[in-house]
Amino acid sequence: MTTSVTERPDFTGLRATYVNCTLNRSPERSHTQGVIDRSVAIMEANGVSVDQFRAVDHDIATGVRPDMTEHGWEIDAWPALLERILAADILVIAGPIWLGDNSSVTRRVIERLYGYSGVLNDQGQYAYYGRVGGTLLTGNEDGLKHCAMSILFSLQHIGFTIPPQADAGWVGEVGPGPSYLDEGSGGPENDFANRNISFMAHNLMHTASMIRRAGGFPAYGNQRAAWDAGCRPENANPEHR
Repeated sequence: MTTSVTERPDFTGLRATYVNCTLNRSPERSHTQGVIDRSVAIMEANGVSVDQFRAVDHDIATGVRPDMTEHGWEIDAWPALLERILAADILVIAGPIWLGDNSSVTRRVIERLYGYSGVLNDQGQYAYYGRVGGTLLTGNEDGLKHCAMSILFSLQHIGFTIPPQADAGWVGEVGPGPSYLDEGSGGPENDFANRNISFMAHNLMHTASMIRRAGGFPAYGNQRAAWDAGCRPENANPEHR
């Protein structure tokens, strides 16, 4: 069996946003950032424009509304951060594993993304349609697959498209033990982790590129505006199609 060689695709013009859900504010060291950096390098080497931020550096209010200043909070940095997410074709939620689960910051970001999920795009679909999602995780204890399942389910549920193998990360020996960027951890040199990070980055770019070439996610049978207007594509009666 021979390995096929394919022409390198052109991903120029795609945009990605990485949200680092570390508990450490800048400029404190973030092991999650180490995993992000490797993924970002692949994206940028392929012509993708990358934006990134640490959620914990911003005053993100608690809640599930697009702007929580309209619901009793004095300050909410989320609306401005959401604009950066909506400007991208690819969203990567990255974070640490604590007690076998996602960080509290990760959960807050997911909740705030959910708060915008009822908004419709120009085609009458939910606003996140046409965007691609993935996740990067790191820790020194078990829980990577559990955390990835939670994040990827949440992203697809609110409208993101999830490519094959859309999660990657690194965990050392079941803790306590060295974290990703600690000397001697073996994390940055780990072939299994590096392979998954590379496959994930390329699959995100491939999927985003396919959706962009198609002019967005197909808008037949998934338009909330059409459904509310009484249109039922599966109905045999032409009046309801």
